[in-house]
Parts: sequence; structure tokens; C-alpha cells
Amino acid sequence: MALEKTDDELKRYYSIGEVAERFGIKTSVIRFWEGEFDFLKPHKNAKGDRRFTKANLEQLALIHHLVKERGFTLEGARREISNSKQELKEKVELLDRLRRIRKTLSEL
Repeated sequence: MALEKTDDELKRYYSIGEVAERFGIKTSVIRFWEGEFDFLKPHKNAKGDRRFTKANLEQLALIHHLVKERGFTLEGARREISNSKQELKEKVELLDRLRRIRKTLSEL
């Protein structure tokens, strides 16, 4: 039995509003982080609207985890990301899976 993908899993791009809602932050924070972290480069359409990919969401999840959840300064977050990018990515993926499991359990 194949699992059906949700609309969210089928999406290729996310608007800045959708991303802000997902992380519980304001759009201005995302724009600010984009200027502070060189690797965060969302696509822009002809009108200049930001379009975030799944890879961008993973990058934002790393930044959000360090700055909002662990209390790092922006400089500290940049340093931590450059020192242990892969290790942090795995931790954030694990946290994301745990949140999805918790959400599923709460819906039962």
C-alpha cells in the first residue's frame, strides 16, 4: 500500500508568508536572516517575490533552531553552522520528525 503525499509534500515552492507561518515568525525576520546568512538564497519570481524551496526550508530550520530555540546570537549561529552543518541538519531533521509524530499522536 503506497502512502499518498500531502499537498505540502507535493509543493515545489513556498511563499514567504507560508514559511513565516510554518516557523511562527514574522516575514521581516526571514528577510533579515536572508541578509545575515549568505547561504540562504530563495528564488525570486519576475515580481521579486521570494519563493522558498525545501532546501531553503531546511536552511531556515537550522537557523531557527539555533537562534530561536537554543538562543544563539547570529554570529554564533553562523559559526556553529559552518563548524557542524551536517550534524545540525541531522538533529533538525530528527526534531522535525518528532514534531510530526507528536502532531499525529495529538490528532488521535
